[in-house]
Amino acid sequence: MSKVRTRDLSFELRAGETLLDGLERTGHAVEYQCREGYCGACRTPLLEGCVRYPETPLAFVASGEVLPCCCRPEGEVLLDVPLLGVKKQA
Repeated sequence: MSKVRTRDLSFELRAGETLLDGLERTGHAVEYQCREGYCGACRTPLLEGCVRYPETPLAFVASGEVLPCCCRPEGEVLLDVPLLGVKKQA
């Protein structure tokens, strides 16, 4: 199991969950469209840690970003994702 930390919460991913699945389950605000790594709509800042992609995504992923819809953390990760209803601080 992998530990995920965000600005507001820490949680463990369940077996078979993608980062997007876990973020949704715990009430985080993540936009998405395809859930397959094609569109890049879920692109999220990765502040610490590493992820792996079982299949190479078609959407561009810059250094310091992840596509939570199709990746799995390798160990603990820290993401810059707010909870639903919590405004991002400037």
